[in-house]
Amino acid sequence: MAFEKSLDLMRLAEMAAARHKGVSLVEVSAEFGVNMRTAQRMIRGLEAAFPSIEFSTDRDRRRWWKLNDTKFLRMEGIRDSELAALDMSIRRAQREVATKDAAALISLRDRLLATMPSSHARRAEVDAGAMLEAQGYACRPGPRVQVEPKILGAIAVAIKAPFCLTIAYQGASDDAAMDRMVEPYGMLLGTRQYLIARDLGNGRDFRRFRLDRITKAEITGQSFARDPDFDLDAYAAQSFGSYHSDAEYQPVVWRFAPSAAAAAREFIFHPNQAVTDEPDGALRVAFTASGWVEMAWHLYKWGDKVEVIAPAELRELVRGHQRGDVGVLP
Repeated sequence: MAFEKSLDLMRLAEMAAARHKGVSLVEVSAEFGVNMRTAQRMIRGLEAAFPSIEFSTDRDRRRWWKLNDTKFLRMEGIRDSELAALDMSIRRAQREVATKDAAALISLRDRLLATMPSSHARRAEVDAGAMLEAQGYACRPGPRVQVEPKILGAIAVAIKAPFCLTIAYQGASDDAAMDRMVEPYGMLLGTRQYLIARDLGNGRDFRRFRLDRITKAEITGQSFARDPDFDLDAYAAQSFGSYHSDAEYQPVVWRFAPSAAAAAREFIFHPNQAVTDEPDGALRVAFTASGWVEMAWHLYKWGDKVEVIAPAELRELVRGHQRGDVGVLP
């Protein structure tokens, strides 16, 4: 109940800041479905939480409360439910062929995300995507490995808490599953999904555990202090996809033919990529990562429209597999 009241107070502060005149008792009563006495208590709470709030009285002797200092509110960012609602509005406008409305909403969405720290923006987009998927407005086509829902649920709770996990992990297909105690830090999602966790029984190193090889996951109830220096985005950026190999981690350079440059420019192949336009219209993409097999899988889609400049090992891996009759670019 106290948590819900806190959310109501934040919503009330947003109203007082966003509206030109501020907010009145009548509007508070209508917005929150409360009587006037409760509305008065909420206004007193607003005044206690935001001492800088100002009030004015109009000619009908109605009082309005206005919040001008919005620094604290700007720290809120965008809620996943708000971003999901905006995405659904964009889809409705596109379905109704309201081109100008759809363009304006997309511009607003991009501008809102641009004001957020990159990590918060990515999280908001992921959460909004999950909400759209749950509501039947989005789906994830393509093959993916099945994972036991109970295991996913236990991992999600443990990451948020955070709690240590006991997992039964099968390192290879013919190995017996072994129990491990881990500190979960995050997940990598893709064709195969990975748990990123610190292995307490193996030097406390961060490791990637394939979720399809976790046969059991139990929350221990033992909390742990997260390493403040760990950055999931930076950790994931070591790889092109989900797989990582220290031996393969090195600079990668691809050159897309002029006929494929426009399509390639639409992709973010890696979060730290550097893109260069060449005089003949080709596009050069450079980044540092590992995972040559996953890179080869992706490069196959581009047929003979892409050339691997580096590393030599990846160039040899794709040699002979670049077809000229694919016909359709990714």
